[in-house]
Parts: sequence; structure tokens; C-alpha cells
Amino acid sequence: MSTEIDVLVLGGAGVDTIVHVPELPVPLADSHMIRPGIVTRAGQSGDFVALGTSALGLRTHHLDMLGDDPEGDLVRALHRDRGIALTAVPQPLGTKRAVNLVGPDGGRLSLYDATRAADTDRLPEATVRELAAVSRHAHVVITQPCGHALPALREAGVTVSTDLHDWDGSNPYHETFAHQADLVFLSGAALADPERTMRRITERGRARAVVATAGADGAYLLADGELTHVPAAAPPAPVVDSNGAGDAFAAAFLYAWLNAEPPRRCALYGTVAGAYACTVPSTRADSIGRTELCARVTDLVSGG
Repeated sequence: MSTEIDVLVLGGAGVDTIVHVPELPVPLADSHMIRPGIVTRAGQSGDFVALGTSALGLRTHHLDMLGDDPEGDLVRALHRDRGIALTAVPQPLGTKRAVNLVGPDGGRLSLYDATRAADTDRLPEATVRELAAVSRHAHVVITQPCGHALPALREAGVTVSTDLHDWDGSNPYHETFAHQADLVFLSGAALADPERTMRRITERGRARAVVATAGADGAYLLADGELTHVPAAAPPAPVVDSNGAGDAFAAAFLYAWLNAEPPRRCALYGTVAGAYACTVPSTRADSIGRTELCARVTDLVSGG
């Protein structure tokens, strides 16, 4: 069967309410005056990966659970407006939502509403198999329904990536995702020994490459047994928010990966896209385009 989808994104659809705060942690006070205001917009991890891969010209399809509520309407509108295919499974508990506290330096603290998910949540296996059968690759967000979809993805023969975010290297919940993915992203922020954790992922799982992002320090890439440091790319404008930078990194890495670029060059694409994402205000959902991404990577390689 021919492929119709380059990247099938599972999970991570939802809505964030952005609250700018004077600093993080938030100073204890009876109240704070917030500027530039409080904004609710569609866009969580899966949304941002789908937005990123679609902006880079990859045929993208997003599958997740959504509620019949205003938050779900925002997610559906984002996909419709950006031309991203979306399969929404009904979620009686409502669409996932979070509050992001954003500091002046772009740092953030995310507060997730845990009432909008249940242990019994599942993505319909028939739907997962149908979409996987016509996909080249699946990117899996670490929500519980997506973990149950991993066996069907593996049986379909698609390559799989996942992002473990700020995993501490020991929480067993993340291991299901880490050990069944061909490509693993994670943040090094909570890791005492990033290299040890990265090597353990490849030893215990099937990952061909592991990438640990390190913010302003760039990223570390483990591929073919070799650990490489990839410096951060210079942002094209002032940094205003780090929200979505990891998702942008993953989307650009996948773009290069699916175009058969070597792993280190894939990581260069990721650093450029991640730096761009840091210049986008948290109140917007935006992603770097293919022409700009490729031009910036070429300049980076040539030293321009």
C-alpha cells in the first residue's frame, strides 16, 4: 500500500492558557497585574509537532482525543486553518488544557489539568492501524492512550519517534515509550548523567538515535554509539518564550531524518528550528518554514 502520510502524530492535542508573570517562581502576593494579558490558544506538544512538520512540507495527520467543548473547537480550528488533517476521537472528559506561566526571560512553568483524562482512555486500534498502514513515520506523545497504541504501530512497520520531555531517567512510565521508539528525544534538564541515560535507552530499546536537548547549550546526539555535542543555533530575533522549542526541534529533526540526512545534520536542523521557536511569543502558534530552515542550516554549515 502506498503512503499518504509522512508523519502521523499521536496525542498531544490541547489548549494552553498563557499567563505572563513578573518572574519564576512567582512572588507571593495578593495579586499581580498581567501584561500583555492572558491568552488562551490551541497548541500543546502534538499540535506543535504537527504544525512544525506540516510547515516543512511533510504530509501530516494528527490523531488524538478531543472534547465537544470550546477548547476542542480551538484545536479543530487550528488544524483546519493550517491545513493539517485531524482525526478527533471523542473525549467525554473534555479537551486537554494547561496553564503556562511565562517569565520575562522566556522560561515557563506548565500546570496541566489532570481531570481531562482517564486510565481507560484509548485510541481506537482500528483507527490507529488504518492510519499507520498509509504512514511513513509516527511521532508518539507520551500520553497514556498513545502508549497502548505502540504495539499496533510496530506491527504496521512504521518507524516511531517519541519525546520524553523532562524525564528524570528513572520514572518507569516513560520506559515504554523510550524502549519502543526508533528515535528518542528528551530534555537533559532533569538528568544527573544525560549520557548514561541516553546509552541505557539504546541498550534496552531499539533506538537508532537519542537526542538530549540542552537549551542554550544546544543538544547532545547519540548515534552509532558515538556521543556528539551540537551547539545551539543563534536565534534570528530576541528570545521571548521557550514554549514549543523542543517540539520545533523534533519536527525539524524528523524533516531531515525522513529526507535521509545523517543524524548530526538532522540535529542541526533541530537546533535552528528550536532557536526560531524561542522568538515566537507564547500567545501564538507558529513554526519555521522549509525555505528559511534550509537556508539557515546552509549558512550554519558554511559558517555564514
